[in-house]
Amino acid sequence: MNKKIKNIIRESLLELVNPPMKLTENVEISEELEYHLDNNISLSENVFRIYSDGYFKLINEVRDLYNRNLIRLNDDDTWIVESDLGKRVKLNNGDIVWLDAPIYENDLEDVLTEAKHRGKNVKLNSPFRTPGGPKKFAVYVKTPKGTIKKVTFGDPNLKVRNRNPKAAKSFRARHKCDQKKDRTTAGYWSCSVGRYAKKLGLKSSRSW
Repeated sequence: MNKKIKNIIRESLLELVNPPMKLTENVEISEELEYHLDNNISLSENVFRIYSDGYFKLINEVRDLYNRNLIRLNDDDTWIVESDLGKRVKLNNGDIVWLDAPIYENDLEDVLTEAKHRGKNVKLNSPFRTPGGPKKFAVYVKTPKGTIKKVTFGDPNLKVRNRNPKAAKSFRARHKCDQKKDRTTAGYWSCSVGRYAKKLGLKSSRSW
């Protein structure tokens, strides 16, 4: 069996496990969403640049349709619309922060803030690998009290299998990822690790 046929079979199997978005009724939608539907592009493969208006508008449009039972989504896309991704809050200093938005290495200087932890400068909300353990990854976050906390997460003896739809679904269920909202906990970052795939050297940016 040649490589081309194998890829076709693989893509077909993935569609069975994670079918693309599909409207359940004939409703008016944006050209951007229509493009995704026509080309079988899932919401998790959003074509817009992260933090762009188009990126968040598409997520919120799909979320609205989902809440009105007008669109059918796969597990990955369902996780996105049931999270806080695409929602924003205004901080006391007037800054606007997008919730649950993934951060990639090229965007770090624009969206991360620097803080001090035990006398050294660190980047907040920027997970990194920890070869020396005790966990696979770590990240510095700010607590509600304003202090800086180092959160370690991920079993160093296990592979991150978010690329496997069946394994990802099982992980989400076991760890109750839909309930993990607190950035100061290991559970939140374990469930969000796929969003930082490029920075962490993972093979897939699929969400758990």
